[in-house]
Formats: sequence, C-alpha cells, structure tokens
Amino acid sequence: MKLIICPGFHRSELTIDFLRSLLAGSDHLLDLENNIYCFPTDQYPSYSSWHLYHWLRDQPNLLTEELVFIAFSAGVVASIGAALALSWQGTRIKSLIALDGWGVPLWANFPVYRFSHDYFTHWSSALLGSGQENFYASPAVEHLQLWSELESCIGWICRRQICDQNQEETVKIASNARDYLLEIITK
Repeated sequence: MKLIICPGFHRSELTIDFLRSLLAGSDHLLDLENNIYCFPTDQYPSYSSWHLYHWLRDQPNLLTEELVFIAFSAGVVASIGAALALSWQGTRIKSLIALDGWGVPLWANFPVYRFSHDYFTHWSSALLGSGQENFYASPAVEHLQLWSELESCIGWICRRQICDQNQEETVKIASNARDYLLEIITK
C-alpha cells in the first residue's frame, strides 16, 4: 500500500507537521514511511487533477500498488479526479480521505471518507457525497488545524448503518482525527 498525500494552498511546513503527527500515531505506519508520496504543490497547482494524475504516472511502479489518497482542501479537487481516472484504468484505490474538501463532489467506486473542521462543513459537504463514514471536529477547529494538528482535533466519527426494516441510522463515536485516520488506513 502507498499513501498519496495531496496538500492544499498553505505553507509546506504544515504538511510536514501533518506527516509527523500521522507517523507519530502508529508504529505500523513507520513501515509505510518510505511508501509515502507527497504531491509537490510547490511545482504544480494543488487543485489540478491533471497534474496529479501525470505526476503519479511518472513514479516508477507506483500504479501497481494499492493506493490511499489523503487530501486537504484544494488537494481534494486534485485527488478525486486523479483517483477516479486511475481506478477506471485498473489501479487499485483502497480509499480517498478528504480533509476539509468543502464543496467538492465525492462520488466514487471506492471508499471515500470526509473529515471536516466543523459541523457546518460536515453536513453541507455531505450533500455532495460523503461515503459511509465521516468525521467532524467538535468543538470546531480552524481549517488549517485539521491538517497540521490532527491529534488535537477531537470530535465525532459518524457511521451510517442499516438497522431494522432497512432503515438507516447514524451512529456517533467520539474520537480524534488522527486516531480515526489511522483506523481507516490500517483497515
């Protein structure tokens, strides 16, 4: 498995903070440290699916692996387009994890998870596709904090489940963003 990191418009130090937080959260991911590919948004527009798609295709042997996309803000735009194109061509996409991809439609033929910095972003983004499970920070945090300080973002995992007579209900589970992100990656 390879992790594809798609940052948004922000200082590159915030992505370094994100990766430190993620890797500090699990010994299992230390094995993946050499399997992390970070889209170079200093060279390409962070929102460009076209550039991300071609950059991924240029990485030796990458597309023979199962991919997990983790994207933030404008990077969500790039990741959904590139992931869909690659999946249609036979690349195995394990999941796409969208952190604050507000306003980005997320319908796909692979699992999609939305993380939101507040409840408003959570419910309004769900109108454009949300997958079976999602997370929102409660209390709300700043947009950039969701990317750079995963462990400090506490909130709710929302899981849709089918219950009696095919009725759907949402179950909420308290967590922090990092622990839930690690749970998704290691499934």
